[in-house]
Formats: sequence, structure tokens, C-alpha cells
Amino acid sequence: MLVGKERMLGVVGKTNVGKSTFFAAATLVPVEISNRPFTTIRPNIGVAYLRRKCVHEEFGTPCNPQNSACVKGYRLIPVKMLDVAGLIPGAHRGRGLGNKFLDDLRQADVLIHVVDASGSTDQEGNPAPPGSHDPVKDVKLIEEEVDAWFYTVVSKDWGRFARTVDTSGEKPADALARRLSGLSVRKSHVVAAIQEAGLEGQKLSTWREEELKLFASTLRRVSKPMIIAANKADLPEAEDNIRRMREELPGRIVVPTSAVSELALRKAAKAGYIDYLPGDPDFEVIDDSKLTPKQRKALDYIRDHVLKKWGSTGVQEAINKAYFGVLRMIAVYPVEDANKLTDHHGNVLPDVFLVPEGTTARELAYMIHTDLGKTFLYAVDARTKTRLGEDYVLKDNDVIKIVAAKARR
Repeated sequence: MLVGKERMLGVVGKTNVGKSTFFAAATLVPVEISNRPFTTIRPNIGVAYLRRKCVHEEFGTPCNPQNSACVKGYRLIPVKMLDVAGLIPGAHRGRGLGNKFLDDLRQADVLIHVVDASGSTDQEGNPAPPGSHDPVKDVKLIEEEVDAWFYTVVSKDWGRFARTVDTSGEKPADALARRLSGLSVRKSHVVAAIQEAGLEGQKLSTWREEELKLFASTLRRVSKPMIIAANKADLPEAEDNIRRMREELPGRIVVPTSAVSELALRKAAKAGYIDYLPGDPDFEVIDDSKLTPKQRKALDYIRDHVLKKWGSTGVQEAINKAYFGVLRMIAVYPVEDANKLTDHHGNVLPDVFLVPEGTTARELAYMIHTDLGKTFLYAVDARTKTRLGEDYVLKDNDVIKIVAAKARR
């Protein structure tokens, strides 16, 4: 299983923009994994997969993945994905499924906002002629709704809370982190938001409404960062809108996406019609005689209007960017034998762990097992066979052996 605090990816958006299709495409299992991760999954939570080059090729040895899979030299790493209830204006006041949306949102650490880049759904999520609605407004709508929700939580009974903190001598960041823990907000988020909002060193009781709103919106951006999946990118109206989104929404990551194309490709691959790995820039038809004219036409459309135009369907790219880009996670391969790269069962490079940048060797030991952390002696770099101390900061794709003292009987 993956170690440390599991980061949750939330998929958000209005109704009819392809959010559910994105979720379905991302969680359609591309391979069988022997040691199935996340055995208990709620209906609105699925398993998506990160894709990255497996280190086994560097070492020139086949691998035997246990908590993940390796296909065509790519390690597929399972992560949890949350399908958040659809959103309409006024969600933070409970309109529509607003309460369900915001309750779901608490669990997410990073968000993929699925937007209809073709402009074919109005503000309420109703179908509209392509190009008639501005997707830039949809991005701002979601951000404003979540900001308003954060403000509601932060400002509740603020006066009494602020006076209590000021007189108690407790550090504001500690008090705010405790107060907001239900939003999956960590102290590091609070500290960063206070600094970015220019509120460092100010007593909480001096914060006015505008400071509270600034802090809330900054905290949302820090603790629930968003990637924009500019969906329906195969439609002609989407191209100009995607360009505008990138120009008019500075600082946002915009990924051209066709969720329906990704879902079709994954289903075709699962049925054995095509050879396709999520994230590939193209596919190969295995047996053309098995395809109906309609299926062949659909595949040709995807190739011409999505893959050749954008380089991929965008679904895998968005998921990868959420974890490796926004959350700044790295992949680490722990082994028990640094020479053979195996666990105690002889499996080669069996597991890959996702850990935040800055994780140390001893912290990794604790993530693997508490006893390993407590009795940690040193680590070994499997590439160089060098001993590493407890404060060694792990690098992406490190292959590490943890050496610990034997427990006394």
C-alpha cells in the first residue's frame, strides 16, 4: 500500500461538462495488479493511476511490482480519486448539491476542475450552443464558490476566537491549523497563506473583513490547488477558448482534455481492439477486422481531432501534473536487498512509494513501519551502495534499503 498521508485527488466541475466521464475514464483499470490497493472504496471514490518511467530499465532487470504495475516500461502507481458532487452558483449557501459538494471537497488535497472548453454548457450546467458560454467564467465561478466556503468556515465566531488566541499566547498558525483541520488543512498551509497574504506578525483580532477574505482565498489556493482540465478539446470552439484561458487565467495550469476520447480508448484497449496505454500519443489497431465501420470512424476521429492536435487526451497528463507538479510528490523504491533490488520474497523492485519532496530516509522508514523508524540505523543507496544517514533527503526515483537494529525479544 502507499505510505504516509495519502493525498486525495478531487474532480470538480459543473454538471454536463464531462466531469463524470473524466472520472470514469481515469478510474477504468488499465491492468490487473496482484496486490490490489485500496480494498475498501466508497462509491464516489475510485482508483486512478500515475504514469512514469520505471527504474527497472536503468538497472537492466525485469521487475515484479506488488503495489503497482509495470507496462511497456512505465510504472502505473495507484492513487485515490474523489468524484465531487456537481456545482452550481450559490453552492456555498447550500444551493443545489452545495452542501454535498463542499463536504466532499474537505477530503481533497488537489483538484482537477473539469471545464467545458467548447462553451456548450451555460452557467447552470444546461446544454447550450457551442461557443455561446465563456469557460473562463466557469473557472472563476468554482474558485469563488470554494473561496466563499473557506471564508464562511474561517470567519465563524471570529471575534471571540481571535481574542482568545491573542490573550492565550498561542501562535496564530497553530490555532488556525487546529481550527481548520476539518478542511484537510495543515499547519504548513496556514503559515504559507499568512505569509502570502501579508498578515505575518499581526494579531488575529486586528484582521478586518478584507483581511479575512484575503486569508481565506489564499488558504484555498495553497491547500486546495487546482488544475484546469479544458474538456471537449476536440470541438472546434475549444481551441480559441483554451488559448484565452491560458492568457486570462495567469498562474493556472490548463490541460486540453477529451475525457470521452480517453474513455473510448481505454474501453477499446480493454476489449483487445487496440494497443493503448493511458497517456500515449497514439494507439495501434490490433485487428482491424474486429472493428465495425462506426468504431473505426470513432477511432480515426480521436486520432485526428485529439491525439494529433494535442498530443494526448489530456486525462493522464492532468493526473500526473496534479501529483508530481502541484503536490510535488516523488517516487521512491524501497528494497530489502540493495544488490538484488528485492524484498524478502525475492520480488524485484516490488513497491513504489509516493512521498513529498523533502522526505528524509528516517521518515521513509517510519512510513514503511513504525519499528523501522524507531530502530533506524542507516539507509543504503542501491545505485552507489553508499550509506546514508537519517537526515538524507530522498530524491525522485531513489532505490533505498533501510537498515534497522533487530528488535529485542
